[in-house]
Amino acid sequence: MAISVLDVRDTFAAPHVAVRARATVETASRRLPLTVASAGLIGVLEAIGLLAVALTGLDGVLSSPARPAGWIVGGGLLLLAAWIVLCAGSGAAIIDGAGRTLLLGIAYAELALVVMLLVISTAVPFSTPGGIPVPVLGLMALAVPVGKLLLASAPSAQRWVAAGPRTRVHRADPVRTHRTLATLTLGIIGLSLTAVAVLAPVQGDGPNAPASVFSQP
Repeated sequence: MAISVLDVRDTFAAPHVAVRARATVETASRRLPLTVASAGLIGVLEAIGLLAVALTGLDGVLSSPARPAGWIVGGGLLLLAAWIVLCAGSGAAIIDGAGRTLLLGIAYAELALVVMLLVISTAVPFSTPGGIPVPVLGLMALAVPVGKLLLASAPSAQRWVAAGPRTRVHRADPVRTHRTLATLTLGIIGLSLTAVAVLAPVQGDGPNAPASVFSQP
């Protein structure tokens, strides 16, 4: 018999069952913004272009009668290699969402380099490829860092980087998942090679013998 209001409630009410809530974590697929893809693509293409220019122009520099000293050539190649790696790495970093600081830093450095070369060209004239005027060539060169700065500073690019790197789906090792199948495949390959070696041996003598590069005295 229930001796209180609480006992009456517990007597006629359905028993309370604690149900453990299952937390479902859904990882929404992040869509790569066009600004981020364009900025990263510019960085990668710039690295490929610099590599192509280095490979095509290195022979001319080394074979020129007015070739600079060895330490100057080595230092220039080292700086060019670092520039190529940083351009490609900064493009990949912003696409991955790791950050845009490296891309912005490279773009500012390229702006300073182009401006410095334009100032130097006013005092020391030099030949340009295809006879392009120096101001036109400078504007063409400025388009690359300015484009990277505008694309990397867009609100969509900032939100992309603020969200952090994209999560990668962990995939199980197929060898561990299908260990029996991998073992059978390895055994079949071994038996096939053994059968070929036993049933079709290499003839050491006769007209069908393979030519050997070794000769016995």
